[in-house]
Amino acid sequence: MAVSKRFASRAARAINRDSFIHEWAEPGLVLFNGPSDPKPQVRVQDGRIVELDGKPEAEFDMLDRFIARYAIDVSIAPQAMALDPLAISRMLVDLQTPRREVVRILSGLTPARLVEVVNLLNVVEMMMAMQKMRARRTPSNQAHVTNRKENPALLAADAAEAVERGFSELETTVGVARYAPINALAVLIGSQTGRGTALTQCAVEEALGLKLALAGLTTYAETLSVYGTEQAFRDGDDTPWSKAFLASAYASRGIKVRFTSGSGSEALMGHSEGKSMIYLETRCLMAIKGAGSQGVQNGSISCIALPEALPGGVRGVLAENLIAALLDLEVASGNDAMASHSEIRKAAKLMLQFLPGTDFIFSGYSSMPREDNLFGGGNFDAEDLDDYNVLQRDMQVDGGVRPVREAETLQVRRQAALATQAVFRELGLPPITDQEIESAVIARSSTDMPDRDVVADLQAAEEFLQRGRSATDVIKALAQNGFGDIAEKILQIQKLRISGDYLQTSAIVLPGGRVSSAINDPNDYSGPGTGYRLSPERASEINDIPQALDPQRIGVRKADTTPPLLEEVGEAQRSGDPNEVVIAVGPAFGTVLDATLMGLPHQDVLAALIAGVEGEKMKARLVKVHSTSDCGAIGYAGAQLSGSGISIGIQSKGTTVIQRRGLNPLNNLELFPQAPNLTLDSYRVIGRNAAKYAKGEPVLPVPVQIDNMARLKYIVRTTILHLRETEQVDAEKPPHEVRMRTRAKARSSQ
Repeated sequence: MAVSKRFASRAARAINRDSFIHEWAEPGLVLFNGPSDPKPQVRVQDGRIVELDGKPEAEFDMLDRFIARYAIDVSIAPQAMALDPLAISRMLVDLQTPRREVVRILSGLTPARLVEVVNLLNVVEMMMAMQKMRARRTPSNQAHVTNRKENPALLAADAAEAVERGFSELETTVGVARYAPINALAVLIGSQTGRGTALTQCAVEEALGLKLALAGLTTYAETLSVYGTEQAFRDGDDTPWSKAFLASAYASRGIKVRFTSGSGSEALMGHSEGKSMIYLETRCLMAIKGAGSQGVQNGSISCIALPEALPGGVRGVLAENLIAALLDLEVASGNDAMASHSEIRKAAKLMLQFLPGTDFIFSGYSSMPREDNLFGGGNFDAEDLDDYNVLQRDMQVDGGVRPVREAETLQVRRQAALATQAVFRELGLPPITDQEIESAVIARSSTDMPDRDVVADLQAAEEFLQRGRSATDVIKALAQNGFGDIAEKILQIQKLRISGDYLQTSAIVLPGGRVSSAINDPNDYSGPGTGYRLSPERASEINDIPQALDPQRIGVRKADTTPPLLEEVGEAQRSGDPNEVVIAVGPAFGTVLDATLMGLPHQDVLAALIAGVEGEKMKARLVKVHSTSDCGAIGYAGAQLSGSGISIGIQSKGTTVIQRRGLNPLNNLELFPQAPNLTLDSYRVIGRNAAKYAKGEPVLPVPVQIDNMARLKYIVRTTILHLRETEQVDAEKPPHEVRMRTRAKARSSQ
C-alpha cells in the first residue's frame, strides 16, 4: 500500500509524541462516570449525616467519615440535594445568582452531586463559572525558582526577577533535601528585593518544610497531599485527620497553607477503586475543605499527562479547578508541570484558566529555563515570558505578570545576589564569590554559573537549622551590611505572620506590605461591567511590552542638514524617445522617506534600477508621481510618460511593478509585492527586464521569493511607511521630473 507523505510528515509533529489512550473505566482511566461512581444521595438524622451517596454510615471509609463530619453543611444538605442538578448548574453561569448564594447551596452537596452538576457544563460554561466563582477578585500568579547547581546567588537573582515580573508567590525545591535551608534563605532574600513582598515556600518533606516555616525562612506551604481513596491515603502514610493537624500546625504559627491534589493520582497509584478521576478529586477537595484549609493546588499537577491522554482530559482539569472554587477554596490551578510536546496544545490548555482567571493561574510558572526546573519541567518557562506578556496584551487579560526592561532586571538581580553574598558572609556560610555574583546577574541558566563546594554547602545547610538560625538572623545580617530596605521587607513579612492577615482565603501580599484576599477583595462578578476589570494603570502596564515601538517614530528620517535625495526639475512630459524607460517613484520617495521597508537607501535602489536599464543600452528617466500612493497607479502613470511605453513603478517602501502603456491599471508585466524579499540585485534585474521589455526582447521574469511570514513580520512597518507616503499625495499635482543629488553617503530611516 502506498504511504502518504503528508501523513508521514504529520506523524513527526510534536503533538504525536504525546500519549493518547481510549477510556478504560475499571482501573479509573476515565474522567467522569466511572463504573463504581456512586449515585448522589444524602440522609441526615439528628443533625448528622448517616448515609452519603448511597453508603450507610456503618460502611463509611475514612474519607466518607471525614467528609460527612466536616465538609458538608448538614443544615442545608437536604434542601440543596433536593434541587434539580441542572438548575444548580445554571446557577453557576446565571448572572442573577450571586456567588455567595451558589457557595451556600453547594456547601450542602455531596461529592457525587458536585460532580454531576459540573459535568453538565461544557468548557465555555465552566470558564464562565470560574470567572464568577473564584474567591479573590484579582487574578495572580506563582513562579517556580530552582536551579540544578543549587547556586544561592542564582536562586536569589531569579527570585528577585520573578517578583519584579509580578509573581506573588515563589516556590523552590531541592535536588538534595539537605540543601533546603540555604535554598529557602536565598529565595527569601530575592523575594524581598526590588519590588519585593512575595510569599515563598520550599517544597520538601513536610516535617522539614514545617521547620523552615517556623524559622521564618518560608511563609507558605502547599506540600500537604491528599488522595481520594482510603488505600491511596494509607500508602501515603496519612489520614485526613493527620493532614488537618499538620495544616493547623502551620496556620497556628502564621504560615499560609494550601493542600495539593489532582485528578489521576489514585489511578497512578493503582487505587482508583473503579471510580472516575473527577469523582475521586472531588472527594479530595471536600476533605481539604473539611480540614479547614484556605486553598488548594490542583489541576492534575504532576499527573497531568495521564488525564490528558484521555478524551476530555483538559476539560476534566478545568472541572477540578472549578469544583475547588465552588467549595470556596483558593485555587492555584496547575499549569505547572509539562503538559504536552505541542506548543499549540500547551497554550490551548492554559487558556482555560488564563481567560477566566484563577487565584493563581500557575501553581508554578518556571521562571528559569526548563532544564533548571527541579520540579520536572514547567508547562511554560523563562523562554516563554515574552509570549505570555503578549498574550496578556493581545487579550487584555490580567495573567498576573508584568513586562520588565532589561536594565531594571539586571539591577534587581545584582542587588539580590549581593545581599545574599553579604548574608552568607555575615552568618559564616560558605562564601559566594564575586564571580558568582557577576555570573548570576546575566546567567541564562545554572550552566553559566561556576561550581560550588557541594560538601561545604550541604554541611553548612544542616548546621544552619541545628544552630537555631532564623529569619531574625537574616534580617540583622542584611541591616548590618547596607541592605536595610530588604531587611525591612523581610521584617514586615514576619510581622504579617503575627497578624495572620495572609492566612485568609486567597491572600497575597502587595508592595508596601498590604494584604489582598477574598476578604477585602472578594469576587463580585455578576456579568458585564462587574468583577475584575483592568484598571487604566494595569492596562498601561500590560500594554507596555519592551518590544513595542513608538509608531510615530517608524520611518521618520533622521534629522540632518543634508537636503532630500530627489529634487524636482519641472513638470514631466510624455517622451517620444523609444529607448527610454521611466522609473516612476511615489510621492514620499527620496524626500520624506529615504529607505525601503528593509532599510535599503533609496539612493542605492535607484542606482541599481538605473544600472539595470543602462546595462541594456537604454536610458532611465526619473519621475515622481504626486497624485497617488498606489504602486500600480504609480507604474501606470509612468508608462503614460515613457517614450518606450515601459515604466518601473516603485513605492517608497520598495514594492515595485513593471508596467506597459496600454495595459489596464490593475494589469502589469511583472509585480513584486513582497518588498522585504527584494535586494539591490533584485532591483538591478528589474531594471534589466524593463529595458528588455522596451526593446521587445524575450524576458525571463525576475524570480520571486515567497515568504509566507512576510506579512506577519512587516505589516506594521508597511502600514506606517505607506501612511507616510499617502500623507504626501497631492491629487492636483501632476508628475514631475526629478534628479538625484550626489551623495557621499546615503541616509537611513529609523
